[in-house]
Amino acid sequence: MMKKILVIAPSWVGDGVMAQPLYRRLHERHPDLELHVFAPSWTLPLLARMPEVHKAHLNPFGHGQLRLRDRWQVGRMLARERFDQAIVLPNSIKSALVPMFAGIPRRTGFLGESRYWLLNDARELDETALPMMVERFCALAEDKDQPVVRPIPHPRLASSATGRQTALARLQLDTQKPVAAFCPGAEYGPAKRWPSRHFAELAQRFTRAGYQVWLFGSPKDKEIGDEIAALSGHTAINLCGKTGLDEAIDLLSLASVAVCNDSGLMHVAAALDVPLVALYGSSSPDFTPPLTSRSAIATLNLECSPCFERQCPYGHTDCLEKLVPDIPWKAVVQFVPPLTDKADET
Repeated sequence: MMKKILVIAPSWVGDGVMAQPLYRRLHERHPDLELHVFAPSWTLPLLARMPEVHKAHLNPFGHGQLRLRDRWQVGRMLARERFDQAIVLPNSIKSALVPMFAGIPRRTGFLGESRYWLLNDARELDETALPMMVERFCALAEDKDQPVVRPIPHPRLASSATGRQTALARLQLDTQKPVAAFCPGAEYGPAKRWPSRHFAELAQRFTRAGYQVWLFGSPKDKEIGDEIAALSGHTAINLCGKTGLDEAIDLLSLASVAVCNDSGLMHVAAALDVPLVALYGSSSPDFTPPLTSRSAIATLNLECSPCFERQCPYGHTDCLEKLVPDIPWKAVVQFVPPLTDKADET
């Protein structure tokens, strides 16, 4: 018997990637499943690369917007789909309103923001039993009080050969030299961003080792990318703001290695199975690690971190400032042929 489920997806790109194992598990439990996802526009390119998703519905509501009447109208529109169940991944009260307005008979999610009256399949979150975000998502695929099925598979995104060639041609790029992809942005805040001068020094090292360096990010990261490119002597090519997420996915798939802040693009690189070094400062790899077997974590584990703050509460950001470029440089070696920085030979 066909089952129809609507997932209310998270707003962050990285969280959107980490939701895919949930989608896969839902298909395992319900072989005739038709899975729909309600998601913001900037994450829709992810869903287009996930074969588990039958249809994506645009979530038109920005961060913090209540717009109660508009939510009711969207809910009534979705009611026409006659969903059997909604799974609400965000913990906000606003995210649980649309499934209720849609009249979906079973509404599953963790309790939060006093929304128990919106969810009739509400779960208590045991953070100790489910320390990772991907585990919390997958727990909602199971019936209440049932354990998460392990091991949880890693997310996987498909890339497009045609998309790669189109993006290369449009941006006048080539792959004659191996590509090191850097993702220097972090939407959450500066306490998750490795300093530009460190990225620039690492770019120079990769260039001397025979690599080309591509910088990926959103339009908000363009200024950071420009700074890195200038400090690197323009050895790094700044693509921040020049690609949409769909093109970034295809171009990232061409990289031999990636070096990323804890960001959405880090999770994209991991889901593309690109070997990567993940840089952690204010956040924790215990909660949102790169979900791939080919990653290394670069972190100092200072006493004051992880603090999970957007800005360093002490004003020094030592967790990233003191994470010198030599640390990720040495971590890369386990994934690619031995790197030789020609400056070290002189």
